[in-house]
Amino acid sequence: MIYGKRITLSTKGFSDIKNITGEVKSIVSHSGIKNGLVSVFAIGSTASISTIEYEPALVEDMRQQLEEFIPASKHTRHSQTWGDDNGFSHIRATFMGPGICVPLSEGGLVLGTWQQIIVIDHDNRPRSREVFIQVMGE
Repeated sequence: MIYGKRITLSTKGFSDIKNITGEVKSIVSHSGIKNGLVSVFAIGSTASISTIEYEPALVEDMRQQLEEFIPASKHTRHSQTWGDDNGFSHIRATFMGPGICVPLSEGGLVLGTWQQIIVIDHDNRPRSREVFIQVMGE
């Protein structure tokens, strides 16, 4: 069986990090699927999906490391081409990746005690972001 649903969330840009674990769990519960895989995929080329211990200090550490890794001020040819100055956001998103798969066992996501599913919006402005969650299994 396969069940999918989109969620929409508002973000601030500049590697704004949102915890979507609750929404993913709700979709899994609604699907009725007990064992399989859950795919979580960011729709768009300037956002990423990952996991983290979602607590304020670590969220800020993550944002700081992304800024050090690929600064928002980084000169890119993409920004010259389109004039939108968000080349850095595409690079960050590409390195982190657009999605993850989480095992599903006995109706629950197989996550560590402090592991939450997050969306990171790397763009240089607030956005309305869509994420597609697809539950596959039996």
